[in-house]
Amino acid sequence: MHVEGIVGEGVTLTLEHLKDMRSATILFHLSRHLLFTKYRDPGTEPKLYLFGQLKNIVRQGMDGGYLKCAGGTYPAQVLYREIADIACERIKAAITETLKSENQIKAILDAYNPVGSTAHFNFTTSKTTRWKTDHRKCHVNWVVCDSDWEVEFCRVAEGHPRVRAYVKNQGLGLEVPYLMGMVQHKYLPDFIVLVNDGQPDPLNLIVEIKGFRGEDAREKANTMRSYWVPGVNNLSKYCRWAFVEFRSVFDIDADFNKLMDSLPAAKP
Repeated sequence: MHVEGIVGEGVTLTLEHLKDMRSATILFHLSRHLLFTKYRDPGTEPKLYLFGQLKNIVRQGMDGGYLKCAGGTYPAQVLYREIADIACERIKAAITETLKSENQIKAILDAYNPVGSTAHFNFTTSKTTRWKTDHRKCHVNWVVCDSDWEVEFCRVAEGHPRVRAYVKNQGLGLEVPYLMGMVQHKYLPDFIVLVNDGQPDPLNLIVEIKGFRGEDAREKANTMRSYWVPGVNNLSKYCRWAFVEFRSVFDIDADFNKLMDSLPAAKP
């Protein structure tokens, strides 16, 4: 990139200065950033005794091909603050998911509204992309859809015998906090589906309909799988939960049927 000021000679900015940075240097700084940002309690000193273990984990990721460069980029760019924040959050999510049987995390719910309901759900809309629901499968008479993909999912969900009920997550208050870098956001999943999976109590399946899957969508999915779902399930008070993404409108029917077939035999 060539930059010129109002006065003076212009300068061409390149990434060549990052080309020769040693992998050991990248490993050290990324491990240090992981320790200082993800494994440090507020107001306390970093837990330096964890550095060796975290460094080994980061090394496995780098050597295992998880750090890929394309389009003239270099591995050292992972040390840029925003990219490093995203990388460290994903490493932490992977560690948490691996240790979920040993160190159980628990969700912190809204103290005033821990449970949502469609009993008193009501809203008005001007959107024309809508699906009129079957009252036997949904308490809300219309699903207001953000895309034709969601219309297709409504058709598939209503037609499957394992689906007891479903609802679009609009105005229900189901929000999941997640980090994009170091900035906190709120994620609103698309659907909640009540599935008969052969257990005494039905499975609450969080469904996300996603076309283009950017970095933001990846962080949402990582948060759901690594933190939210196990956190709520570990409370043992709000039934069982799971999360799934559907990313191809032409395969929603086949993918949903495949998921349902993978569950234990349904009970009548």
